Amino acid sequence: MSGPHDRQSIEITRRQVLEAGTIVTMSGMLPVAAEAQTSSSQLPPENGSTVQVSFQINGQPSTLEIDARASLLDMLRERLGLVGAKKGCDHGQCGACTVHIDGRRVASCLTVAAKVDGRKVTTIEGIGSADALHPMQQAFIDHDALQCGYCTPGQIMAAIACVKEGHASTPEDIREYMSGNICRCGAYVGIVASIEQAAPQIERG
Repeated sequence: MSGPHDRQSIEITRRQVLEAGTIVTMSGMLPVAAEAQTSSSQLPPENGSTVQVSFQINGQPSTLEIDARASLLDMLRERLGLVGAKKGCDHGQCGACTVHIDGRRVASCLTVAAKVDGRKVTTIEGIGSADALHPMQQAFIDHDALQCGYCTPGQIMAAIACVKEGHASTPEDIREYMSGNICRCGAYVGIVASIEQAAPQIERG
């Protein structure tokens, strides 16, 4: 049996843990999302009256036969395997389900999936990769802007939109235009700092 003197002490910082967690999470999501997208047209229709929708999801074309009553959030999670958008309140009040349609942020839990026909949908899975994080994802890591991480995909999607909408010039503007996204862990200071850091790079892009 090895004694305490034989053990090598290892120091792990919070940032290293967050970076590793982000990369593992994204690398785990991407194959699932890709597989779901390629096989989505072969899935059986959902119950009830159905409608066919053709749209782009994270830059890839997709055609689905869906329940006419289905929400965009349910279609993303249950039909496409894109589980980054979270079901929080399911009433459009927490922002955990935020995605972009044609570059504009929406609460996917309140958006009827049939409305994305002919449009472009972007989710958290479509903004970066495990090898090249989006500037906003990197900023969230740099400023410890997450704790449990449940709201983080929605926060990041809303934060990107906040910058592109021209509302990231002051901390007051950021807080106002991010107010629809709730963080129950209270990481708001880090979120504002992340947006301030990433904004110049996103605006240049």
